[in-house]
Amino acid sequence: MPRFVVHEHHATRLHWDFRLEYAGVLKSWAVPKGPSMDPADRRLAIQVEDHALAYGNFEGVIPVGEYGAGEVSIWDKGTYEPLGDLGEGLQRGHIAFVLHGSRLTGEFALVRFGKGTRGNEWLMFRKQW
Repeated sequence: MPRFVVHEHHATRLHWDFRLEYAGVLKSWAVPKGPSMDPADRRLAIQVEDHALAYGNFEGVIPVGEYGAGEVSIWDKGTYEPLGDLGEGLQRGHIAFVLHGSRLTGEFALVRFGKGTRGNEWLMFRKQW
């Protein structure tokens, strides 16, 4: 099964980086308030550049002056099961998956905002079972 990781990132502003292994990279979203297990919560998730798979194990400090400077730690990690074709979902702007982590478990979705946005703004939420 492919992997996921959530980095807690103490950069200019604290946020969480949610990453899904797909097509040889980590597809990545910055989640300012962090993922939630509460199905009522809809969390903003800004899609950012893909990261190398090796970055999934990174913990440490990104030096001042470099992009993303600050402390990075792994907040959660595990495997996930895509529900449907992930590539098609990324194109359409709606992906669903089941996370098997230590903190995040269950079915989640990422849904891109509608027209009028820059195309990198998504909502992340846990689906009700």
